[in-house]
Amino acid sequence: MASRRASDRLIQTGSVKINGAVVTHPGTRLNPRSDRVCVNGQAIQSVDRQTYILLHKPPGYLVSARDPHHAQTIYKLLRGIDARVFPVGRLDLDTRGVLLLMDDGDLSFRLTHPRYRVKKVYRAWVRGHPGEAVLTGMREGVKLSDGVTASAHIRVMRARGGDTELELVLHEGRKRQVKRMCEAAGHRVRSLTRTHFAGITTRHLELGQWRYLTQAEVKRLRELVGLNHEQ
Repeated sequence: MASRRASDRLIQTGSVKINGAVVTHPGTRLNPRSDRVCVNGQAIQSVDRQTYILLHKPPGYLVSARDPHHAQTIYKLLRGIDARVFPVGRLDLDTRGVLLLMDDGDLSFRLTHPRYRVKKVYRAWVRGHPGEAVLTGMREGVKLSDGVTASAHIRVMRARGGDTELELVLHEGRKRQVKRMCEAAGHRVRSLTRTHFAGITTRHLELGQWRYLTQAEVKRLRELVGLNHEQ
């Protein structure tokens, strides 16, 4: 019906009824097999089977369902998917790599919450050649407008001309975090790729291609964030 955040807004504005009674608390529990849920008078059916997608996001595609200022969104690439899936976190317009989409709100929430320390790996080409003192400072935490970043694993992969390729392993997901960290350290990002998200990679997927996650992959993701019950 909607993303987790949009669903919260629907609930808080009194648009949701359970068995005919308006609910305004997002934490209200229900039985999906027996309770009747309506949103603005429309009955909502429970989802019998959830959908999990891996997309190899190319640059130039916005991670959004729609935007009046940008026609190219990731949903243009997801042909043949009947389920309404939502992105797990975000990638910038010019960033490529691993993007997960799903209609499993509980799993998506935990995969993006810093409490669960889900590993995300990035490769960034930056301007200049950061020295060891700069890298150590970035590893220990960079002061940004929204606070100091958590510790991270960062290593130099290679240098080419006036640029350096860095690998960054993060366990939090602030908005534009890699770019902001590098810029704060004096090295602007020229290109950025997310190579891993919770151990999932885009191996065997060309840019713009997608596939369903396997049952084993979904099971491992759920175990990773403490959702061990089967669905």
